[in-house]
Parts: sequence; C-alpha cells; structure tokens
Amino acid sequence: MTRSRSLFIAGVAIAGAFMLGRALEAQTAGEKSSQRVYELRTYTANEGKFEDLHARFRDHTVKLFEKHGMTNVAYWVPADEPGSRNTLIYVLAHDSREAAKKNWEAFGKDPAWQKARAASEENGKLVSKAESVYMTPTDYSAMK
Repeated sequence: MTRSRSLFIAGVAIAGAFMLGRALEAQTAGEKSSQRVYELRTYTANEGKFEDLHARFRDHTVKLFEKHGMTNVAYWVPADEPGSRNTLIYVLAHDSREAAKKNWEAFGKDPAWQKARAASEENGKLVSKAESVYMTPTDYSAMK
C-alpha cells in the first residue's frame, strides 16, 4: 500500500469515527452492543464504470443492505485524484461479527441483489478490487 493511500485511509478513518459517533447517538444505551462491529469497505471501479457503481448503490444496494440488517453509516469518494475518479469508500455497522457474516450471506442470496448486480454488469464488471476491514471501537473512543 502506498504512503498516500495509507494516509488517505487514516483520514477516512478519522472522518468515519466522527460519522459513526453521530450515527450511534441515535441509539439508546439499551440498543448498543459490545459486540457491534463496523466494516470499512473500499471499492476500486473498473475504467468507465464509476458512475454505474454509484447508480447501483444509489438505486439498489443501500436499501438492500438495510433489508439484511446492515446499518449504512456513511459513503465517501476521495477528494483528490486519482481516487476521486474510481474509489468508493463506505462504512457499515453490524450487530456482531457473526451477524455480519449472516447479513452478507443473506444479501448475496437475495434475488433483488442478484438481479441488480446482473443488470448493472451487462457490459462488464463494475469493481476491480474490493477491500474490507472490520473494526471495533477502543475503550477511549467516543462511540463505544
């Protein structure tokens, strides 16, 4: 990983921490779980496919994530090139690591997702690279 990409991801993590904190303010103390995990995902779109990727998320994916128990926290595009031309970064929240696995399995089997994916990839795959990092807040984090 290049130094600039590492710095970029660190910056996203800082911004994400703020956004995650804001998202969690909406939850009551009884709803919070010490098992809750956050998933930082980074997608690199194939050449000429970035707008199609945005459309798929905007029109289908975000709603399907919610349907399958995933909380959409935030979505970003890098402010600078080259990432601004092909990189989508987002954070999801899951009740636990086990729940995340079940959420993704159910999402992958959903006929609505399969249809949306197939339609969006009629002229080729949208994503060349997908990265996922599961995160848990530290004991000194504002968003425990």
